[in-house]
Amino acid sequence: MNRDHLRDLSAALAAALLVTTAAVIGAVLQSRYGNLHVNWPPLYARWDPHLGPGTPAAVALALAVVGYGPSLAGRLSWRVLLGAAWGAAMAWTFSLALVDGWHRGIARRLTTRYEYLQVIDPVDRFHDIPAALRDFTHHILMHAPDAWPAHVAGHPPGATLTFVLLDRAGLGGGAWAGVWCITVGTTAVMAVLVTVRALCGEALARRAVPFLVLAPAAVWLGTSADAYFAAVAAWAVAFLALAVTGRRPRATGFASGVLFGLTVYLSYGLTLFAVVAAGVVLLGSGRLRPLAPLLAGCAVVPVVFTVAGFDWWEAYRLLVTRYYQGAGGIRPYGYWVWANLACTALVVGPATVAGLRRAGAAPVRRGLRGCLRHPTPEPRLALLVLAALLALLAADLSGMSKAETERIWLPFAIWLLPACALLPRPRAWLAAQAALALLLNHLLLTGW
Repeated sequence: MNRDHLRDLSAALAAALLVTTAAVIGAVLQSRYGNLHVNWPPLYARWDPHLGPGTPAAVALALAVVGYGPSLAGRLSWRVLLGAAWGAAMAWTFSLALVDGWHRGIARRLTTRYEYLQVIDPVDRFHDIPAALRDFTHHILMHAPDAWPAHVAGHPPGATLTFVLLDRAGLGGGAWAGVWCITVGTTAVMAVLVTVRALCGEALARRAVPFLVLAPAAVWLGTSADAYFAAVAAWAVAFLALAVTGRRPRATGFASGVLFGLTVYLSYGLTLFAVVAAGVVLLGSGRLRPLAPLLAGCAVVPVVFTVAGFDWWEAYRLLVTRYYQGAGGIRPYGYWVWANLACTALVVGPATVAGLRRAGAAPVRRGLRGCLRHPTPEPRLALLVLAALLALLAADLSGMSKAETERIWLPFAIWLLPACALLPRPRAWLAAQAALALLLNHLLLTGW
């Protein structure tokens, strides 16, 4: 075993130590002070070993991808590979969700008292959508009249409005909402692959495919609305990557802008995707041609919501107050500022941690200019994933994401997964990824 392999293993073991430390210290804090508000720190979950109808499919799919994924990713045509990656990621996510059963794993997830569907059934508080948008900020604070449920109050109304429109289209209820989040959320796999291919070359994109499919993140992609947010943000980045590399820059730049605008009306914290966008522009050699259509597209969604009467900035100001009225005001920053990173290590898995070690080494060895101009694609991939890591770290330091980051940071976490393409011996690392996901889903009952 050479020195690089030993360093990869050391990085993975360090991540395991971080998770163990967060679990031990978290258990002590929760037992003594009850201030973490999670049952199985650092995850929002509880210990509940179980099997379910999704178990055989999840195990079979894991074995198939570990055994045949790397070779198929190298042989299939690009378009077929994109569709196959999406299909496999969707099957993996559905299988893991169904380990908890259809009702508990999918149909009920978005119907709890904290979730979006509470404002649709039994009383439809969005029956008059323009009036609901004008009145939205009046119900954000915890003690306001008819205060919104936690997730409705904690997000701009674009998130809730998505489920309202699904209901209007005849796809109401928790089952359709869950299916929507998984089906749309797993398209993020294709968006990430499109981006990596455009900026870093097809070879690295192909090597990343099986790792994007078998990501432990799938445990929380099914079923969480943040999976849907992740897909919207991922496609915004993908269209930007196409624009800055000369693929129909006006059309793709405008499409990227529209999706970026929608992203920040789905989740306030996803404004940090500006960091990822800046990394993409940098990797596109600073091409400014798509800038005008990008900015025009960015204005579309904000203008629509503002004209409808929703004030994003006022809502965010009230959200900060609401956050500290609830568990966010009790959960200790001194624990979560590093325990959140333990959550992320579980979401992305040991292979990604090892890949990030390699990604971090590239700028150190070559410098930023060398990474941008070096003829090999690996340093460019390193900068892409490190931009996502920087956005995630900014979210961590903000203190607005104390706990539950296994779902909240999904939009950032999926951009760390391509770092696995930098690793040799993919099957061993893939097996570790799959084993972690299966253990998490079968030993714990997660909140999403």
